[in-house]
Amino acid sequence: MTSFFDAFHFLRPVWLLLLPVVGLLWYIARPRPKQDRHDTPHIAPHLAEALQVGSNTRRRVQPIDSVMLCLSLLALSAAGPSWSRIPNPLIAETAPLVVALKVTPSMEEADLAPSRLDRARFKILDLIAARAGGRTALVAYAGTAHRVAPLTEDPDILRPLLQGLNPKVMPVEGDDAAAALDMAREILNVAETPGAILFVLDDLDPATVAAFTKDDPAQPPVAMLVAVPSGQIPAQIAGLSGVSAVGLTADDRDITQIERQLTSTQQAAQMDDERLDWDDRGWLLLWPAAFIALLWFRRGWTMRWGTTLAVITTLQMPGSAQADGWQDWFLTPDQQGQIAFRNKEFAQAADLFTDPMWKGHALLRAGRYEEAAEVFTGLESAEAAFSEGLARIGNREYRAGARAFETALDRQPAFPAAAKNAEIAWAIAEQVETTREQSDTGEESGIGADDMTFDNEAQRGATTQVDAPMDEATALSPDQWIDSIDTEMGNFLRNRFLYDNSEKGT
Repeated sequence: MTSFFDAFHFLRPVWLLLLPVVGLLWYIARPRPKQDRHDTPHIAPHLAEALQVGSNTRRRVQPIDSVMLCLSLLALSAAGPSWSRIPNPLIAETAPLVVALKVTPSMEEADLAPSRLDRARFKILDLIAARAGGRTALVAYAGTAHRVAPLTEDPDILRPLLQGLNPKVMPVEGDDAAAALDMAREILNVAETPGAILFVLDDLDPATVAAFTKDDPAQPPVAMLVAVPSGQIPAQIAGLSGVSAVGLTADDRDITQIERQLTSTQQAAQMDDERLDWDDRGWLLLWPAAFIALLWFRRGWTMRWGTTLAVITTLQMPGSAQADGWQDWFLTPDQQGQIAFRNKEFAQAADLFTDPMWKGHALLRAGRYEEAAEVFTGLESAEAAFSEGLARIGNREYRAGARAFETALDRQPAFPAAAKNAEIAWAIAEQVETTREQSDTGEESGIGADDMTFDNEAQRGATTQVDAPMDEATALSPDQWIDSIDTEMGNFLRNRFLYDNSEKGT
């Protein structure tokens, strides 16, 4: 709760000046209890008290109290209370995560059926599914650490790589968790937002404990999912300060706990990002204000403040809601779109948004690239041009995407992401057009004729003819062709890890 109180503030504090005004009006307008006490020597005291008209027979809560409370809530709402920032739609709302998987013979123990390594794989896949839309990278380590997959949102990329990991593909035996930690930090250093590191292991080599005890606030948080029977966390892991260790469970409790920590990491990162706007939560106070207003229709509570009621009703009505349903009474289309966007219902959010920037981002996330590009084209900001470039690339319009990134650079020269993406987009366009020169359909290079169109501004591939020598060509049988393809993911990973070690000189 400390972060909440540190971040809590009012966006428009001048409206708080209405609170003492409301208090003064309440003091003046609230009826005072009457004290009509008379000497009644001929009536018993308890009967005299029952016959008196005074404070004991009056209501303790007056209609004016509810009016002033409602006005106070409206003043607080207008002041704009806020304690979080609006997430950037260009960046995934889930914190990036690097999973470091220990791949050693000890992970093949069968005390966790079918094995510790298999259970670890299942948990990683469950975590990826729970983090839909979040980017995840995979690192495998034994005596050396290797990057298996970069940060990606596609679980289909990670699934076969996970299945191919086993101790036989690791080129060096051992337990160098410190090397895996350094590699995970390198991956997160190039991410747009701070992330976290998750180690999935059964034990930790005491020689590497020192790497996890460095007290550096700038380093990403580290969590450990321990694959051991009965959740008995080893002492060297349980004793690590600043590292949260979670025992592997048969249900989703471990995944929930890890997800909670990742969410906290993302929120803390957003708090420190000055580029993001603060989220106005004043609308939350309109609900209790509306409930209090309903009390005015209680018998004996009807207020004759027609003007005040009209003003309050006007403040509570949404500006220009066009969608159908009860939400229109309380939420604008953009607010409804925000809810759908955060629930990852991007197609619905795109239909709800009236703000063109948010509408374009929702269309982009929904995969409706052509529509998103048209929306961004009508906007004049550098961010809009950058987003248009992303949409053009998604629609395989590489040259148009590169030009959009260059437009973003013209509008905002200090835009590193736009410069990098423009360079990549031009390179892709060059490669694709070169491939088209070599083959009319691109089938030989594995691109495939999938109805792509290009500007062909350079007039390339117009009259290209390729003559292939046929004298020594021999057709491969289907069995020979299949045998020529290495489909064993384990062999691929082992060869790749050996190459990594040769590059490092190890």
